[in-house]
Amino acid sequence: MTVLCMPQVQGRLTQAAPLAPLVWFKSGGCADYLFEPKNIADLQSFLRELDQATPVMALGLGSNLIIRDGGVRGVVIRLGKAFAKVTCTDAVTMKCGAGASGILVSSTARDNKIAGLEFLRSIPGTVGGFVRMNGGAYGGEVKDILGDCDIVMRDGTLLTLSVDELHYSYRHSELPDGAIVVAARFQGRSGEPEAIQAEMDRISATREASQPLRSKTGGSTFKNPDGHKAWQLVDAAGCRGLQIGGARVSEKHTNFLINTGDATSADIEALGEEVRARVMAQSGVALTWEIQRVGETK
Repeated sequence: MTVLCMPQVQGRLTQAAPLAPLVWFKSGGCADYLFEPKNIADLQSFLRELDQATPVMALGLGSNLIIRDGGVRGVVIRLGKAFAKVTCTDAVTMKCGAGASGILVSSTARDNKIAGLEFLRSIPGTVGGFVRMNGGAYGGEVKDILGDCDIVMRDGTLLTLSVDELHYSYRHSELPDGAIVVAARFQGRSGEPEAIQAEMDRISATREASQPLRSKTGGSTFKNPDGHKAWQLVDAAGCRGLQIGGARVSEKHTNFLINTGDATSADIEALGEEVRARVMAQSGVALTWEIQRVGETK
């Protein structure tokens, strides 16, 4: 735990804040400070006045994240309800706050007869994370629907970047270091609510049937290597049901790791590394983590 001099804020600033309740794995240590800004101006002011040497990390729904057991130094910034608004700016364009969930965005699109955003229904996370990681599923990716996004830089500057400036690739963007996404504009196409809902229902049913959604998990663990599906490589390496401590490879979908109840983040990360080693030994393919791992070991 590091004690730092903090700027005055309008939102909520919590010292020694437990992060485990905020992430899907329900494991990990504390943040030195957790800041939940009231609005964009509050975030800008905070970052402008905060010592530039202080580490800063944005946290969304915590679905694709391992917080290590020693916690996170510096400040974790969580964008709450003030950043979760979704509005239509024209017939096929939506402005979405970075804290808005994929379910909210896709449902609002349906209600406004905007198709093409249905795949967001299946991604557990928020707009900020989607934009940063080029989130995608079921044939869609953020790069296909993003017009531009608003970001706050580490020095508090507010900028707008076009989709081309992010140089998207598979589950990766070139978002500037330290930048926090605060809003994005997504562009769909005209559609009928009934057809949009039918596609959302199809995606939801497929996901429910194939993924361990009722478990404490982190979503897809590894990126799909070129020419391969990660889950097939993990399965072929004999890792289905493999367990270390309280962490287990899902038997329903082998690219998911599960906290069976009392797993530490060290258990989960060690299991992932063991899976990577077994896949390499069996197939010669190096799996790359899709789940972000942050913080310090205990």
